[in-house]
Amino acid sequence: MARPRTIDRDSVLDSAEQLVQRKGAAALTLDAVAKEAGITKGGLQYCFGSKDDLVTALIDRWIAGFDAQVARNAGTSPTFAGRAAAYVAACGQYDAAGHARMVGMLVTLLQSPRYLQRVRAWYAGWFHDCTPDSDAGRRARTAIFAAEGAFFLRSLGFIEMDEAEWQNVFADFQKLAS
Repeated sequence: MARPRTIDRDSVLDSAEQLVQRKGAAALTLDAVAKEAGITKGGLQYCFGSKDDLVTALIDRWIAGFDAQVARNAGTSPTFAGRAAAYVAACGQYDAAGHARMVGMLVTLLQSPRYLQRVRAWYAGWFHDCTPDSDAGRRARTAIFAAEGAFFLRSLGFIEMDEAEWQNVFADFQKLAS
């Protein structure tokens, strides 16, 4: 008896991201993702259940990857300012592929309040520790907002910066957060 073929979830998620990058969020259908991943639609549904579950997995993967990068940057037992500096560093470390994935995810998020709520909850977790009554807390919060703004402006193609300028901007954000 032949062993059943297993589906690599990360590979399928990569395929879904590539599809959105090339053809836009409207192209994100189960049929299209299955074709892109080289699997059957039934195999895709077995692996993810539904399109909603697939999109949720994409969002969860992005959040987990970003949070892992922040944790690597922050070290052990950081203060809020230290976490903010690690957050800023993680925003500045995203490469062109990361920016392209984010644009695709944003377009997808805008189509559904359910997905938007998931991301809002993640951001709320970041800002619930913010202490706006202290100078350090306000600077850390401002640094996070500045990093997010720069990240989105660049990701959406509203500004262009070479890598050296990008790193200089994020060095300024780091100083603000510290």
